[in-house]
Amino acid sequence: MTASRQRGRRQAEAERNDRALLQAAREVLAADGAHASVASIAARAGVGIGSLYRRYRTKEELFQRLSALSLEHWIEAAERALADDDPWRGLSGFVTACVEFGQGTLAPVAGTIEVTEQMRASSARGDDLLAALVARGHEAGVLRADVTAVDVSLLIEQLGCSPLLDQLRKQGRDDLLGAAEEARARLVRIAVDGLRAVHTEPLPGRPPGAGLFTERWARPAEPATGDGGGGAGR
Repeated sequence: MTASRQRGRRQAEAERNDRALLQAAREVLAADGAHASVASIAARAGVGIGSLYRRYRTKEELFQRLSALSLEHWIEAAERALADDDPWRGLSGFVTACVEFGQGTLAPVAGTIEVTEQMRASSARGDDLLAALVARGHEAGVLRADVTAVDVSLLIEQLGCSPLLDQLRKQGRDDLLGAAEEARARLVRIAVDGLRAVHTEPLPGRPPGAGLFTERWARPAEPATGDGGGGAGR
């Protein structure tokens, strides 16, 4: 085998391990919260702890990478939604895509990691795109008038976690995962349809403020900055 082919195989293996680590970290975070251990993440990914630390020097660095990827997905999904000529199809497709990706499962690490400049910039971009999606939905009369961008972000965060799927994965009940995923898809559709403008009864309480996201991501010694609604890690 030539040296270049060996390098290619090592690179491909490293990329597979990285994808496995990131997926495992997201799943362990969803189940165990911010106290998710490096050992649990490595075990879920099927790699050694040494492999994890060769790629990410610290657990914080791993979580920062997860946050950056999550923000990238949010932006890509929002851009696709805005490119859709149908305002409702675009908005509902955006929410569904973010939920299926597991957007919101990083909420447990809010306030425990440093928010990088890249994360901050991506979060601001994501907020602008979501605001445009919501404004377009209102203008087209397909989104209920009292729904805000923060409402949509909170809805995605709540639906992005599935206690049922997390429990079945922990139990190793692969035989039930398919049915659980179908049940979750039904619930997501029910929830998304609640955003439609056909509903006439007003939503309860005051609209949530952006601080519900921004203040969570500031470390205890840091003042919250920015007024975006999405949060640095989503």
